[in-house]
Amino acid sequence: MKLNEIRDNDGAHYRAKRLGRGIGSGKGKTSGRGGKGQTARTGVTLNGFEGGQTPLHRRLPKRGFSHEAFRRRFQVVNLGRLQVALEAGRLRPDVTVDGAALVAAGVLRRVGDGVRLLAKGELKTPLTIEVVGASKAAVAAVEKLGGKVVVTGARPAEA
Repeated sequence: MKLNEIRDNDGAHYRAKRLGRGIGSGKGKTSGRGGKGQTARTGVTLNGFEGGQTPLHRRLPKRGFSHEAFRRRFQVVNLGRLQVALEAGRLRPDVTVDGAALVAAGVLRRVGDGVRLLAKGELKTPLTIEVVGASKAAVAAVEKLGGKVVVTGARPAEA
């Protein structure tokens, strides 16, 4: 291959419409922008403008408040991921599995505000798991095998 043989894949390059090239082109005179005024100019965006009608974002009621800085970020662990780590020998079934053990095993990168246990996948080994939150299905699946889920529900100490 030579530099003069390099070209785009078929369909990768879109040929731009040639605007303002006469009335017969279909995009002549105003170039598809309508008449005069603010929207005919470049660099103008009228987000939410509805032509004088009260815009949707002003018609709907304001509800609730959520501050991003105080949002709790839970790490989600599924039962299937625990089983994979057990089979690989990265987790031991006789030790309580908590956030630190999951990080050490490489199941999670960081604990964040705590670990939530969900029931996706299948667990085949009884475990004692300590988490901040767990779904009912996950708790039922672990207890069915003879394991235990300890839900602390408290925010872990800041490191």
